[in-house]
Amino acid sequence: MKQIAVISGKGGTGKSTLVASLSQIVNNKMTADCDVDAPNLHLLLEEKDQQKWDYSGAKEARINYDLCIKCGICKDVCRFGAITEDIVINNLKCEGCNACVVACPQDAMYLEEVNTGWTSVSTTENGTFAHALLDTGAEGSGKLVTEVRKKIVPFENGEEWLIIDGSPGIGCSVIASITGTDAVIAVTEPTKSGLSDLKRVLDLAKHFSIPAFVCINKFDLNMDITNEMEKYCVEKGFMVVGKIPFDPLIVKALQEYKTPVDTGDQEFIDEINSLWNKVTEYLSQ
Repeated sequence: MKQIAVISGKGGTGKSTLVASLSQIVNNKMTADCDVDAPNLHLLLEEKDQQKWDYSGAKEARINYDLCIKCGICKDVCRFGAITEDIVINNLKCEGCNACVVACPQDAMYLEEVNTGWTSVSTTENGTFAHALLDTGAEGSGKLVTEVRKKIVPFENGEEWLIIDGSPGIGCSVIASITGTDAVIAVTEPTKSGLSDLKRVLDLAKHFSIPAFVCINKFDLNMDITNEMEKYCVEKGFMVVGKIPFDPLIVKALQEYKTPVDTGDQEFIDEINSLWNKVTEYLSQ
């Protein structure tokens, strides 16, 4: 099963809309939303038969008060201020660094795994779908992304493609989204910040030797920057596989939890089909 990750240098470029649309027009595929901090692909997919699992991605300090003599050493060594004067742990501040466990002369401190989110796999009209949600402020988004990709594998039933809706940016969750994939599609918009973000995310793909393609969304809003983006891609050897025009009807469709495919936007559908054909043709070489 080949894996293609759709990513972007920042949020709001239309990445999830593209993935949701691809899930409707591509046959023999599975879909995963790896934006675990703020997943939204499920809003455009009707989930059925959802299976859900708790996720433990971090450890927090705990105190055995039967052994604790409240000497305060743990409080003194905690660099995050997670232990109060009364020797009580503030869970929101604890980073699970283990310093208090090592320093405690009474062996009263220990680390305990805690639930920091959940993962799920469900069925939709367009195939198997996996996503997850990390608790607010919790650490380990990259590990949760990896868990999402692991969870969907046992549900494979001869599918040819896994289309991944990656996290925005270039951090660890994005790296976890693209690691081991066969290609990435970088979605961008024609703004100065969009061009800067595009360069960074393409550099990331190049660093991991993953073939990268570019889709310029709302390309006709600023043709000067669109031309600049295309020139940059030609110079650096990246193929622009899609140029989607701005259409207020797409915004209206999303407000109604519909994709452009649902509304029969033929211009959009033709462009997405062309994009997919270019990517798959390259990968079949």
